[in-house]
Amino acid sequence: MIETITLGLALLAVGFVLGSLALFVVWRSQDSNKYKKLIAITVFLTFDLIVFGGFTRLTDSGLGCPDWPGCYSEMNPLLAHEEIKAAEAVLPDGPVTVAKAWIEMIHRYLAMAVGMLIVSQMVMAWWQRKQRQRSPWLPTFLFFFVCLQGAFGAWTVTLKLQPVIVTTHLLLGLGLLALLVWSLEREQQVAAAVKTYPTRLRWMAIVAFALLWLQIALGGWVSTNYAALACTGYPSCNGSLVPDLDWEHAFHLWRKLGKTAEGEYLPYSALVTIQWVHRSFAWIAISAVATLAMMARSELSLRRLANQILAVLTLQFVTGVATVYFNWPLGLAVLHNAGAAMLVLMLSMLNYRVRYGTHTS
Repeated sequence: MIETITLGLALLAVGFVLGSLALFVVWRSQDSNKYKKLIAITVFLTFDLIVFGGFTRLTDSGLGCPDWPGCYSEMNPLLAHEEIKAAEAVLPDGPVTVAKAWIEMIHRYLAMAVGMLIVSQMVMAWWQRKQRQRSPWLPTFLFFFVCLQGAFGAWTVTLKLQPVIVTTHLLLGLGLLALLVWSLEREQQVAAAVKTYPTRLRWMAIVAFALLWLQIALGGWVSTNYAALACTGYPSCNGSLVPDLDWEHAFHLWRKLGKTAEGEYLPYSALVTIQWVHRSFAWIAISAVATLAMMARSELSLRRLANQILAVLTLQFVTGVATVYFNWPLGLAVLHNAGAAMLVLMLSMLNYRVRYGTHTS
């Protein structure tokens, strides 16, 4: 127990050092609103963390260090070199290699740095609550939210990449990004005339965001079940528009990776079902987000953001199809994950603006 606590404190120190570098940038910036600058940097690093988390998952590095919080009870793979090389000698293409260990630990270091920045936001919000005249409860909620995200990160390792845990970890990461973007938009409000938007646009923004979220959950389920290559060809799947589907096993949430709830090997038809549902539902999500963007384009103050959403949405569709045709190359797969995170970021911005209005000066 004492060794675990000591290791945890050592890793927190790494996060503190990395977070301090970001805080130094905030302190040195010319921006008069240091708190807003802090949130902006946290948004940037959280986006990077999500993309790197996708890279960790796609390179099968999630168990590169099979314990938590350290790596074979060490604070970095260099100190655990002998254990890692021994595991790699037994299974050269297995989950534990030197490269995968470093990928996993870098992901954890980045997560700790983001956690430290969120703690800094909370402390700053409470310290300056009278001066800023804003409630500190959103940054406080973010603190507890990132703690929950950290717990799921630990369970991802200790429960051996159980699909529902890994998918939830992904969705919580995107939820954290959305909340941080919401916080940043709130900080950018100024005392000026406000442009309000039609109710139908507000509702469409909510619907499109919900459908995007469901599509990302389905995509996460594809990734965490390693079902990306279950369908060959597009738009057909293994030569059929509607292949043989296995609903019984495909979406049973609480089960081990690659196994059914009964402990048998997961049928290939279940993987096909997971992939087919994701690519089929994509048309619904794309239609909703595209409709929202076209509606937003009619508002001059939202046109630039709407055009950016359409551009990223197009890129997301292209990378999704290309990953099938080119047999899931790593670069395209990472870009597809990054596109999903960027759409969450942009739709979070749009939802805030259509709900609370934009400022004209």
